[in-house]
Amino acid sequence: MNEERMYTVLLEPHFSEKVAVLGDLSNQYAFKVARDASKPEIKAAVERLFDVRVKSVTTTNVKGKTKRTARGMTRKKNWKKAYVRLADGQDIDFGLAG
Repeated sequence: MNEERMYTVLLEPHFSEKVAVLGDLSNQYAFKVARDASKPEIKAAVERLFDVRVKSVTTTNVKGKTKRTARGMTRKKNWKKAYVRLADGQDIDFGLAG
């Protein structure tokens, strides 16, 4: 994979309560990824950037929420989320203070 493409596939890690539980139970992490990213691209990017072995990748398209405001209706952008399951004994440290 092209170095430039590798850095544009993963946009940011996604943190939520569900992801925290998945990380503890089944060694899974979630990322916001480019809308045109494929599973093999996501796997290769995670393996090269974080130096881990990826067991599987699952993706889902998230619909942007619609909000009603005083000026009418607005809508957030649609985005793509990837759940990455790592091999046993592997983990990713995002360096969060906590």
